[in-house]
Amino acid sequence: MTDTAPTQLATLAHALQAFERGDHTAATLSTLARQQTTLLAALPPRYSEVLLNLLDRLESSALFSEESCSFSQKDLVANLQMWVEKARGVVDAA
Repeated sequence: MTDTAPTQLATLAHALQAFERGDHTAATLSTLARQQTTLLAALPPRYSEVLLNLLDRLESSALFSEESCSFSQKDLVANLQMWVEKARGVVDAA
């Protein structure tokens, strides 16, 4: 049985919280997010583009110290949280 879009969105939101706590690596979060195919299919294509872009930058930022990276993980996490909230609005309206 395939998870529904709302279930996959909840999974992604929990994984993001786990990343913030230090329980997940950027790679783990990114892999999990990319596996939420039902969710991504339920959203407009632009959502996938934005999510994948944010995940790529998050993975890149994990390779460098905060000072040497051109974008901060904190800002990327904030953007991912915003993405989750906007995706929730689309999923809930469906």
